[in-house]
Amino acid sequence: MDTAGKTGGGVRERVGETEWQVRKDLAALYRLVALFGWDDLIFTHITAKVPGTEHFLINPYGMMFDEITASSLVKIDLDGRKVMESEYDINPAGFTIHSCIHAARKDAMCVLHTHSINGVAVSAQKEGLLPLSQFAFIVLRSLSYHDYEGLALNPEEQPRLVRDLGANNYLILRNHGLLTVGQSMAEAFQAMHRLEAACMVQVRAQAGGELTFIPPEVLARAAVESPADRAHKAMLAWPGLLRRLDRRNPGYAD
Repeated sequence: MDTAGKTGGGVRERVGETEWQVRKDLAALYRLVALFGWDDLIFTHITAKVPGTEHFLINPYGMMFDEITASSLVKIDLDGRKVMESEYDINPAGFTIHSCIHAARKDAMCVLHTHSINGVAVSAQKEGLLPLSQFAFIVLRSLSYHDYEGLALNPEEQPRLVRDLGANNYLILRNHGLLTVGQSMAEAFQAMHRLEAACMVQVRAQAGGELTFIPPEVLARAAVESPADRAHKAMLAWPGLLRRLDRRNPGYAD
């Protein structure tokens, strides 16, 4: 599938260096989500703010995550209007969830939402994420929950999404899926990798014998990572992730 051709080409010549880098990183993130098996066909969404603007980039509705390129991403404003022509529409639920978070959280450069099987399984459990692993130990200090209100098409849900996320970086959408935010694509991916791993461990552990929980006094020592720590760790891993993607599914930078 010639995705660059289908979206009209020439995008590279019409955007600045900063936006083009964001496009490349966001396209890479879509393909990494597919590579790690967290995608849901053409559904769910990842968005990134275009620095210095109130515009953000979202997937073209109808393309698989492992097909997305820098040129094919759709640029929209906070009202869901396209600000650069594209033959593709956007997923209305993607706009509902992501636009309000971008508007409320200036540090939310990237918002990543998944319907992974492990994530949805834990989202359906009454007690949510349990303190069963080191992954959970890291996540729990910055984790919120949002109750299910049906398909995310109602603008009236947006204030409650923003309220429930608060200043945290991890959100479990009950009966629905997972969401992470980051100041970069690298940070949002690393956060989702931790949250997804914590959910996977929980589901597998619950299928075995008696569970051992991290003691409360140990949990109390957990600290929320500083923005500098998050950025440093994420950028240590990101180049390696891109190298893996270049080996297995190149072409995202087109």
